[in-house]
Amino acid sequence: MRWRTCRAPLKQRVWFDVALEETEIKFGTDGWRAVIGGDYTFRNVGRVAQGFGSYVREHWNWQRGIVVGYDRRFGSERFAAHVASVLSGNGIPVHLVDRPCPTPVVAFSAARLQAAGAVMITASHNPPADNGCKIRTATGAAVAPEKLSEIEAEVARVDGDSVIFLDEASAVDAGLWNEFNPDQAYLDHISTLVDLNRVRDRDIAVVVDAMYGSAAAWFPQVLGGGRLRVSEIHSAWNPRFPGLARPEPIPPQTDELSVAVRDSDAVVGIATDGDGDRLGVVDGSGEFVDQLRTIALLAFYFLEHRNLRRPLVKTLTTSSMLERLGKIYDVHVEEGGGGRKYVAPAMTELDAIMGGEESGGYVFAPHMPERDGVVAGLYFLDLMVREGKTPSELVTMLFQKLGREYHYGRRDFRFSAEAWSAIEAQAVPDAHGCRARVAENDAKSAEVRMFFVHALQGVEAQADLNLLPALDDLRIRRGRGIGHVVRAENLESAPGGRRRLVRPAWIARTGDQDL
Repeated sequence: MRWRTCRAPLKQRVWFDVALEETEIKFGTDGWRAVIGGDYTFRNVGRVAQGFGSYVREHWNWQRGIVVGYDRRFGSERFAAHVASVLSGNGIPVHLVDRPCPTPVVAFSAARLQAAGAVMITASHNPPADNGCKIRTATGAAVAPEKLSEIEAEVARVDGDSVIFLDEASAVDAGLWNEFNPDQAYLDHISTLVDLNRVRDRDIAVVVDAMYGSAAAWFPQVLGGGRLRVSEIHSAWNPRFPGLARPEPIPPQTDELSVAVRDSDAVVGIATDGDGDRLGVVDGSGEFVDQLRTIALLAFYFLEHRNLRRPLVKTLTTSSMLERLGKIYDVHVEEGGGGRKYVAPAMTELDAIMGGEESGGYVFAPHMPERDGVVAGLYFLDLMVREGKTPSELVTMLFQKLGREYHYGRRDFRFSAEAWSAIEAQAVPDAHGCRARVAENDAKSAEVRMFFVHALQGVEAQADLNLLPALDDLRIRRGRGIGHVVRAENLESAPGGRRRLVRPAWIARTGDQDL
């Protein structure tokens, strides 16, 4: 048994002793997440840092150092300091942010400082009991899936008692620990991406919901000083996220934003998630503009207003509106896997202009290969100003351009690992994949019966035409991950308010957690 040290608030030192069994650490679509005090302990965070440090020394230019950032969740500052202690203990220079900040700011800082990569302490949009960490490359991009698997394997080799660390004072003396303020450099950068004066000079009201996350105060800071009026809700530091089940910019978490927009006669509401890398939009009537319409509008913005004719990247569950825009503007649209980690590598490979996913995470090549809710919000506001339209008017305009309306709905069916095993045990393989019978216990929930699924991404499958639930996108989850997904455009209205599958569906099965 060994003693560990970590920085607490006000720089005081906290000593603690751990004697826990080693837990399996798995990376999802965008890092590792777990319950604080459960699997998310200083011991396990140290194991992640040690394994990552070993990987960095072997495969990356470690002499350039690693940027370490953190969000506003409970204990994030102390966990970040522990990561910094372990990395410096392995001889790796550390650039530690001196305040909570969004993940894209940390990613941008890695590129600006020419660091080897970055670690961000955050659980993104997860419930308040969770924390986690994300890893970014030297460009600020998410680590490619195959490389993330290699890091995960390195972490698995680490025993908690073998973690090497160096306390802050010793690391500073050794020139391995540097704290910095990332804000101004990031502000200077984003001012080159959008004509902020044009947005500021528009006489409209905007409400921002920071969801108690680390993007709080960024929009008022960026857009202040003109005729544009910006107000913000849920901007205080409160790691309990009162009023929210989780800091996720989709309904029902955006309900309070909708009320605030209506009450203030604002034309638009902007929401960001816990670490500021995702965007949600609410129109002036309080209606949520779903993520699939938002990504299509942002793609239209780059193709039409920025006149950039380069490929687009989408994930499996993202709307086919992008394919339609690709045909109209004669650009290639690449479809990747079911999670965030597929977007940035594909964008780099194809020199794409933007990419995105159903969760509300959007990546822009003029910026960097990382999701950014603040920049996405600025681009959306710029589109509104250029078109002189409200969000709902933009959607109407988009549908007219595409020649049809596109609709999206989401309902999550959750099952325990035991229940899922029982479902899989009953599955009957056939030529199209396998057949499963699934029913929710809640009487108010829809029932899914006799649908065909295939366990491999990108393989056509068939589904029963009768009893699909009344929604435009079907997700079957196993635990925190997606089990099976039916793309929205494969469903049309059927009697009884249901949706009928009208053509073969693309089915994905993943273990992704970043949803």
